[in-house]
Amino acid sequence: MPTNANRDLKNHTYQILKERLINCIYEPGTMLNEAQLATDLGLSRTPVREAISRLEMDGFIKIIPKKGIYVSDIQLSDVLQIFQTRYEIEPVALRMAAPHLPMEELYEFRKKFQGDLTDIQNGYRLDTAMHLFIIEHCGNRYIIDMMHKLFDDNTRVIIASKQNQVQIHDARHEHLEIIETLIDKEYEKAAAMMQTHIESCRRAAVDYFYSLQAFSSTPPPTYKQRLQELEI
Repeated sequence: MPTNANRDLKNHTYQILKERLINCIYEPGTMLNEAQLATDLGLSRTPVREAISRLEMDGFIKIIPKKGIYVSDIQLSDVLQIFQTRYEIEPVALRMAAPHLPMEELYEFRKKFQGDLTDIQNGYRLDTAMHLFIIEHCGNRYIIDMMHKLFDDNTRVIIASKQNQVQIHDARHEHLEIIETLIDKEYEKAAAMMQTHIESCRRAAVDYFYSLQAFSSTPPPTYKQRLQELEI
């Protein structure tokens, strides 16, 4: 039976690898190696192997027997489904959460969005924090759990785009408008603004990922093509 220390180590390893995948430190479409991951983390292969198994179930990676670990690509279809879900669910979650949002935290978010952000990473972190702040007050744990998973994937989309030097939609003004409307307790107006904001973000992300597929001179290699290269 695993001890608490072993369980904590496994969870810690899983969280480290998950954060690196979400933040595209391990870039979509690349191959990883279990032994190298263990060396990098200064761990035995057992907690790394178990973490990898969980991450495959999460959809972040694909395990290819005797070859390695493939970091899942971000496809245009993934982007479309992420924003379709956000468009339908977030306004509902906002309506449920709005009467329960702590006013002092709304003021704090307003202050942060009005201030200067030091870099792109702080920008998307603040963006994600505001959306999750609203969702986490909706009172429905199924929606909360689902949306946390969705925002992990949403973050990968944002970072993958930023790493390719593309200016994703600057939504600071839209966030401020939503916050001001929530402070004024105009909840239906805030829900409508949220939907408009998500649609703006969807268009920006889709334009970028569509351009990759439509205008790339050669399609990116699939994992099967990468494996064939290894066999040469």
